[in-house]
Amino acid sequence: MLLPRPARSCGPVVRDETIAPGGSDRTSRNTAGADPADKAVGKTRSFDGVRRTEPLTAPGHSGWRADYGPGSLGGVATGTPATALLTKRRIPFTLHPYEHDPRAQAYGEEAAAALGIDPARIFKTLIATVDGRLACAVVPVAARLDLKAFAAAVGGKRGELADPAAAARATGYVVGGISPIGQKARLRVVVDASADEFDTVFVSAGRRGLQVELAPADLLAAADASLAAIAAG
Repeated sequence: MLLPRPARSCGPVVRDETIAPGGSDRTSRNTAGADPADKAVGKTRSFDGVRRTEPLTAPGHSGWRADYGPGSLGGVATGTPATALLTKRRIPFTLHPYEHDPRAQAYGEEAAAALGIDPARIFKTLIATVDGRLACAVVPVAARLDLKAFAAAVGGKRGELADPAAAARATGYVVGGISPIGQKARLRVVVDASADEFDTVFVSAGRRGLQVELAPADLLAAADASLAAIAAG
């Protein structure tokens, strides 16, 4: 007669699940004996094609730290050039969908109100022409772009806001959903220095009604951007 084998304790198990959209493949790994720093990351799970890891290490970061592939979150499509680039570079981020009102004109202020976020942490993406060349400015939604300071930041003399149609063609995004990340053309990108005051900031994820939250340093890396004081109150 076969006797049941005694249960063995093999340490904490972290389940590392990756679920492709429409699929159900999963893998698990045992972290017994793993480096303590790895254990501190927490458990990883996937929902709707979204890989999520908790707990978050950045103070004040809301939601899950996530690597989003093509798929949806709460019925909102999440696959954009911005999220694809972040995922490819393994940059942690969190998506925040909200219901966009087609009648809204101030997209950044709408996002701040819908998400209940301090407007100082939500940054809008503006495309400007500096000495005849397009460039990208990222400033708080409650602030204005200082065109003179921005022109100087990109090594130019005179700047003006670009035509919306030109901005859409250059970035590959619709106006109101332009992200500084994953743009079609390789524009110079400058982020206002105030972003460095926060643990995380919000920018468009490349679609109206969808914001991405990430650390300022990760935003600079993802957008190949520089930091300068380019906002005016």
